[in-house]
Amino acid sequence: MQLYEWDQVAKEQMNPLFVRQVIHGKTMTVARLNIRKGCSVPEHSHHNEQISMIEKGSMRFVLAGVEKVVKAGEVLQIPPHVPHSAEALEDCIVVDLFSPPREDWIRGDDAYLRK
Repeated sequence: MQLYEWDQVAKEQMNPLFVRQVIHGKTMTVARLNIRKGCSVPEHSHHNEQISMIEKGSMRFVLAGVEKVVKAGEVLQIPPHVPHSAEALEDCIVVDLFSPPREDWIRGDDAYLRK
């Protein structure tokens, strides 16, 4: 068993509008994201299932061409391999769950988030 406190998990400044904290488990990755209004994540896809929980703010997602605004208190499930993008409509705190773990993040192959 491992206990984490978000205040103690390293913060990674991905770009001026995007800060990420990540915990990698054996079968999943959990990320806590602090995303400022106007930040956008370009379209991408991955083999991981993704669950995005909006704790604060609202995000506009486009999944396979379909737009969906997700607000605080709502949860979006993104199936594996579905192309998607996101934009913060206001300052946001988002918790993302991925299964299996984000091997690309572990390797540092996440340049699309660093723009």
